Amino acid sequence: MQNDSKALPGFSYSRAFFEELVDTALAHAKKLGATDAGAEASEGSGLSVSVRKGELETVERNRDKSLGVTVYLGQRRGNASTSDFSRAAIEQTVQAAYDIARFTAEDPVAGLPDEADVATEQRDLDLFHPWPITSEQAAELALACEHAALAVDKRITNSEGAGVSAQQSHFFSAHTHGFRGGYASSRHSLSVAPIAGKGNDMQRDYWYSSERNARDLAAPEAVGRYAAERALSRLKSRKIGTRQCPVLFESPLAAGLLGSLTQALSGGALYRKTSFLVDSLGKPVLPKHIDVLEDPFIIGGKGSSPFDEEGVRVQARKVVDAGRVAGYFLSTYSARKLGMRTTGNAGGSHNLTLRSRLTRAGDDLDEMLRKLGTGLFVIELMGQGVNYVTGDYSRGASGFWVENGRIAYPVQEITIAGNLRDMFKGIQAVGADAYTYGSKTVGSVLIDRMTVAGN
Repeated sequence: MQNDSKALPGFSYSRAFFEELVDTALAHAKKLGATDAGAEASEGSGLSVSVRKGELETVERNRDKSLGVTVYLGQRRGNASTSDFSRAAIEQTVQAAYDIARFTAEDPVAGLPDEADVATEQRDLDLFHPWPITSEQAAELALACEHAALAVDKRITNSEGAGVSAQQSHFFSAHTHGFRGGYASSRHSLSVAPIAGKGNDMQRDYWYSSERNARDLAAPEAVGRYAAERALSRLKSRKIGTRQCPVLFESPLAAGLLGSLTQALSGGALYRKTSFLVDSLGKPVLPKHIDVLEDPFIIGGKGSSPFDEEGVRVQARKVVDAGRVAGYFLSTYSARKLGMRTTGNAGGSHNLTLRSRLTRAGDDLDEMLRKLGTGLFVIELMGQGVNYVTGDYSRGASGFWVENGRIAYPVQEITIAGNLRDMFKGIQAVGADAYTYGSKTVGSVLIDRMTVAGN
């Protein structure tokens, strides 16, 4: 097949070519006798550059392409993919998906989305901003970022390096229940990880900036300076004794708590009964002052999309309303398993915001530390100690011990533990220091009581 139409900047293939590719696959599936079928063509490209201690370390360019085909024979499903866009390869891939479906057991809830749920319009959400940066320019940015970190203080003694990444992709997808759509998107980033101190008192930290449009990235000097200040603040860290106390999660870490809530309310975990929030719809799981909002239509948002991965329409909604679960995160399949209707979340959530009705404009980090009083302010978590079946939570942590609302000293080599059910209900306050981490936006979060294990 020939790619005759003009491709978008930085891509080898055009939207028109992808449409032809997908239509060829669907037509062949029908010819073989498929009941239904879907196909998606995609392409991605990017540049990643890393430096360390003033020297260029790596330059990586990535370019990939794929055609994925799903075939249904009644309620039997088969899937196959290829990176070869020739007609012969397309037909072989469709045949492979068809053969898999023939020998797969029937699944009573398998199938494409209901036609009534399929998106029929596609908003332009301003997701594509190609960054025509050269490897030399990327290296200059990374070096400037690292240099800014090293120049902050003589106690910044080393670096794990700095990096610049420019990534973009586009796709077109269609299926036989009436969906046709696709779009291009981009994501670019700049990061650095300086090391402070010497010998037994060495501390590392990092900072980064990530945006769809490179013009919105923070200045490399600002990223480097802030990363260095974070590393310096952790010097002379102490251990503390085991106790129970309030814990304040820094806003990027609070986004992880929101991620845990999302996981527990996701269809796959719910129908498999591997979530501690099974049958929680309409029930209080957070305090009355907490709402969680989902908005797929934020212009340029990292979680924005005009439809989900199945071509189902998406909508802005409240997931948690005054502490009560107002909705789950469901794909077509998980919704059918639960006897419910898809929420347009095949592929995950879209732009979540956790907010408190008690938050005031002046509730910055200093005010949140005052509300914490005496307790632990956490700025780094380690390990994957979350059991979603029981809600048990245990993570390695470091941060600062706070007394009378003021940071007293840095702490390290501790573990914080609790149960997510209690932690969610124990949220006392959410800061106005809102930070967007990926597609989740939340301020610092104060939890009334957790176990802190130290010496």
